[in-house]
Amino acid sequence: MNYTINEQQKNIRRAKKNMLLFGMISLSMSFAGLTSAYIISKEREDWLTDFEVPQAFFISLFVIVLSSVTFHLAKAAIKKEANNQGMVLLISTLVLGITFVYLQFLGFSQIIDNGYFFTGSESSITTSFIYLVVLMHLAHIFIALISVVVVIYNHYKLKYIKGKTLGVELAVTFWHFVDILWIYLFFFMYFVR
Repeated sequence: MNYTINEQQKNIRRAKKNMLLFGMISLSMSFAGLTSAYIISKEREDWLTDFEVPQAFFISLFVIVLSSVTFHLAKAAIKKEANNQGMVLLISTLVLGITFVYLQFLGFSQIIDNGYFFTGSESSITTSFIYLVVLMHLAHIFIALISVVVVIYNHYKLKYIKGKTLGVELAVTFWHFVDILWIYLFFFMYFVR
């Protein structure tokens, strides 16, 4: 086959975007399985119906939505080659992401302060599910934070110039995905008791 360089670049872009999409669909299916198991387990006699979502999780919802906004604005600034503005927004996204992680662990401590544990005699199936779902989401947040650090590094090295912003686009898409995933999980935990 006789591809031009431009066609090859388009094919590579499409392949990378499709790989990310496949990964996000797979992750969505994992969380769908967990939330389905959560719904089925609600029928157990030892299910906690009075469990309250920690206050820190409410704040973390706001923080992660704000981080999606800053990352989206960073992508727009980078595409316009407004490098300083892009860097400020990227660092803001990273700080908000780290704040989100802190709030998740604060939420865990609030759950423990209320006498609910992940395992042991003080644990329940309800809290075990919540710990599992939140920890699994946090694992993906850590991956997203790594992608933000990579984007910051590449932006600092001025690698996103002349329309070559695929790395930023993929990172922003994944960040929005984990953001939407947390919104879903938060409202799921809040309303499905």
